[in-house]
Amino acid sequence: PETEINITAGATQAIYTAITALIREGDEVIVLEPAYDCYVPAIELNGGIPIYVQLKGTDFHVDWEEVKKVISQRTKMIILCTPHNPSGGIMNANDMQKLEKLIRGTDIIILSDEVYEHIIFDGYEHQSVARFPQLVNRCVIVYSFGKTFHATGWKLGYCVAPENIMKEFRKVHQWVVFTVNTPMQYAIAEYLKDENNYLGLYDFYQEKRDYFIELIKGSKFKVIPASGSYFQLLDYSEITDEKDTEYAIRLTKDFGIASIPMSVFYHKPIDNKRLRFCFAKEKETLEKAAEKLCKI
Repeated sequence: PETEINITAGATQAIYTAITALIREGDEVIVLEPAYDCYVPAIELNGGIPIYVQLKGTDFHVDWEEVKKVISQRTKMIILCTPHNPSGGIMNANDMQKLEKLIRGTDIIILSDEVYEHIIFDGYEHQSVARFPQLVNRCVIVYSFGKTFHATGWKLGYCVAPENIMKEFRKVHQWVVFTVNTPMQYAIAEYLKDENNYLGLYDFYQEKRDYFIELIKGSKFKVIPASGSYFQLLDYSEITDEKDTEYAIRLTKDFGIASIPMSVFYHKPIDNKRLRFCFAKEKETLEKAAEKLCKI
């Protein structure tokens, strides 16, 4: 219903608005690292305290026992991101069931960043918090039309929440953006009439991911295929001992290939010798990039 959904000027605005509406001075917010870089500034601007829990392994999974250990009476929110930016990992139904059990009997709100919901691979199914009864009544779910329709600069998204939470969200939303540009809303509404425009994204992006991985098979980079999003991590530990920030700069300057070092997604940089690459590019661009990577 209209009381539970709100159009936003992109996902980042939705995230900031949700945090501003719900977090007060001294409230603790659990952040799973590595994390998209807009979460923590929004928490701190509102007087909240980020509590960090590191994702584990090469698949960047959640250790729910570690999450349990940091929950306190001051914990107000847990932020999720699935499919995950920057790692390309995903949460499964078991993760959501563990989370349900973990927050039972508390007032903790889940802020679920699901902007890559339609970009998931290898037959996996997106597990939204909306599917789980104990989560859906205490969550804010954030979506992005820009991510879904490869128009990220258009800044149009939406969020879903129970009516009582949405009322608080709208109190802030009105004074952050007031409204979202109408012509863009009409354009997206028209495009949504054909569900193939977004349901076909799985195959569209999987083909690009698979093609990029195939192209760099002959390189010295290690690949652990992303399960979702349009980002692929490459491990360069067999190539150099350089810091990931330094190596990313050198790749850009010397080879003309842009990437983002994973260490920048941690509050205290952790250098695991991995760089994040975006494969949402034209075939020719992927081929040129892979050719250069294979020569390194």
